Amino acid sequence: MISGPRGDWHRVRADLDRYATVVLYAHLGDWQPQRAGNPRLRALLGRDWARFLDLTHPGLRTRFASSRVLLKFAAASVLHVAPQDIELGYTPTGRPYLRGYDGVQISLSHTDELLLVGLATGGVIGVDAERSDRSLYGPGLGRQLCTANETELIEAMPLEERDAALLRLWTLKEAYSKAIGLGMQFRFTDFGFRPDGTPTEVRRPDGTPGTGDEWSFGTYLLDASDGQYTVSVAVGDAGFGGTVDHAAATTLDAGIVDALTEALGADLSEDADEFGDW
Repeated sequence: MISGPRGDWHRVRADLDRYATVVLYAHLGDWQPQRAGNPRLRALLGRDWARFLDLTHPGLRTRFASSRVLLKFAAASVLHVAPQDIELGYTPTGRPYLRGYDGVQISLSHTDELLLVGLATGGVIGVDAERSDRSLYGPGLGRQLCTANETELIEAMPLEERDAALLRLWTLKEAYSKAIGLGMQFRFTDFGFRPDGTPTEVRRPDGTPGTGDEWSFGTYLLDASDGQYTVSVAVGDAGFGGTVDHAAATTLDAGIVDALTEALGADLSEDADEFGDW
């Protein structure tokens, strides 16, 4: 849990060092900008500023800005740079990445009042969250969400268990699709999981295993101030181990780093003070 710019970034770095993966969440109210035209917000959003201005719905604007700022503070905490110096890029399928630095992979999700960020150094990561009280069961499962095998297993479950199982499937599929960078281009009826919570792996439409131990998956129930969320994480191991040193300065010439540091000033703690009331 990260409650704002002055959150526990030491724990984020420690978990990433230990596990090569960290997932953090925050409440929207702790990260939303006070004014849409705030110059500090524009500095933090950087290249995303134009995308922010294109959004007309106030709620979408708030979630877009807040999630990107949280992501930039998280990335800055492990790269040891100022958050406004982090620039996000996007693949043709919309997957975000850190421009100029591929040592840390990122993923992002937001729904209602929840913001979710995943960071990984040993491979790719995808995260997704949905409210746990969301109802998904109904006709047409096999046309939109489930493989034939999943539909058969869901229909065999007690009625009261089906929505929770479907939420698990939905968030796992979203997380995996984000991790591999295909997003909604990978139809959810073309791959699946076991809906009963047994050891998790990607499965083909007929239910046979589709991935090996290079992938790890997890689903968690998260109690937040506004209710409970179902959160799923997908992590793909690239096979090279985790990055020991995440600092962006490690990949740059020391003289250039010194010059940039002097010109730009401020470490993360100073940025937290500067943006604490943004």
